[in-house]
Amino acid sequence: MRPRTQLAVGMRRVVPAVVVFCFACASCGEHRTEVMPAPQARVVTADIQAGIEKHIEEQSHLGEGYFRLSFNDRELQLKLVRVHIEYLASLGPRRQFACVDLAGTDGEVYDVDFFLEGDADSMQVTKTSVHKINGQPLYAWEQQEDRTWHRVPVENAAHHLLGVIEDRDEFEFVYRATLPEINDTARMWLPLPATDEFQTVTIKAIDAPGTQSILVEREHGNNVLYLELGPEDSSKVVEMRFEVLRIEKAAYPGQSPDPGDHLDAERMVPINEDFRRIGNEVVAGKTGDLVRARALYDHVIDRMSYKKVGDGWGQGDAVYACDSRTGNCTDFHSYFIALSRAVGIPARFAVGASIPSARNEGGISGYHCWAEFYAEGKWWPVDISEGDKYSNLATYYFGHHPANRIELSRGRDLVLEPGPDAGPINFLAYPVLEIGGKPIRVKPKFSFTRRVPRQPLAKTP
Repeated sequence: MRPRTQLAVGMRRVVPAVVVFCFACASCGEHRTEVMPAPQARVVTADIQAGIEKHIEEQSHLGEGYFRLSFNDRELQLKLVRVHIEYLASLGPRRQFACVDLAGTDGEVYDVDFFLEGDADSMQVTKTSVHKINGQPLYAWEQQEDRTWHRVPVENAAHHLLGVIEDRDEFEFVYRATLPEINDTARMWLPLPATDEFQTVTIKAIDAPGTQSILVEREHGNNVLYLELGPEDSSKVVEMRFEVLRIEKAAYPGQSPDPGDHLDAERMVPINEDFRRIGNEVVAGKTGDLVRARALYDHVIDRMSYKKVGDGWGQGDAVYACDSRTGNCTDFHSYFIALSRAVGIPARFAVGASIPSARNEGGISGYHCWAEFYAEGKWWPVDISEGDKYSNLATYYFGHHPANRIELSRGRDLVLEPGPDAGPINFLAYPVLEIGGKPIRVKPKFSFTRRVPRQPLAKTP
């Protein structure tokens, strides 16, 4: 057996923060208020997932293969994409909540909220409402002093109701991955978040099988946990715990990049004639890189839709993003970076996770990524996919990253020694695992605990 190692490091002091729950649905123009009871008893989330999946399956059978839902005076015909496991919740005795992505025959992706009642084996849906369209919310939830939740129009919602914690945030971040069956020698690479000007990271524990070492990726300065594994490590768990203090990021001074730095093509971010043509058309008549970058930022928001359906999304493929005009955060930012570099603006990529502002603990849906560009002697943070989701935050996300996030790694085409047989790592958020030299997908589970719970807001007059 290879040794199991556990590394424990001291915890850091924590500071205050706020509690809010950020859902979104129904019509933006409506100002009616609905009450959602505060959580009381807990139930097994697997039961809620089974209950909502059973409901969708039964209704789809009755709907001739589609889950049919009335919305804005028309009937949507929907197919299940995924259940948001991280948002499954008990609202009280025999009351549950689920959030589900469904793809429509109209080409849109709908995030739908379901309220259920009943025991684990007999749940019934009592209310269904559209939460988001292509990632754009239609309303938000706000918690009151009596710990009930009230729906508020998204256009006037405070930033913290839309996923933004300003100033600073402090939390424990847990990264957990379960190994599949291993029938040959295996190797795994995982990101180790580092301390920088905007986040202080303390490793609390690393609990992992196999032989461990820490690699340094030279070009971008990433630290990487490297594991050598064998068949005896099948089904074992890798768990890393980090204490994180992060402050909000705004434009910050930086030395002018050397000629070519952050301007060169990458495997999935080429600099070709199409990107030069589009980029130059967008910035035509604009003076100064800051103004030109804002034009590119607005162009990406106008051109792309946040959709995670079909094949090709999620790889950070700028050509795919340009052609399909859809994708997730990697695709949005890869397209922006390609256009920026094509017109001579240095730009770079980073990936991590967004920490929910609406609750103080629990699961996180997955990775999130963002970008920075260089202009007027500063690096300017942007988050275009979030700016696309929340139009009233589009200006904020041009020049800011909120405090409630963690950066896991930065850069693309990461070269490590030893590295994967498949070559440089596209970007490193989820584990990279090879068994017998063949890549095997492993999706980790992220979770967090905020160190000083954010308190309910005072009641709105």
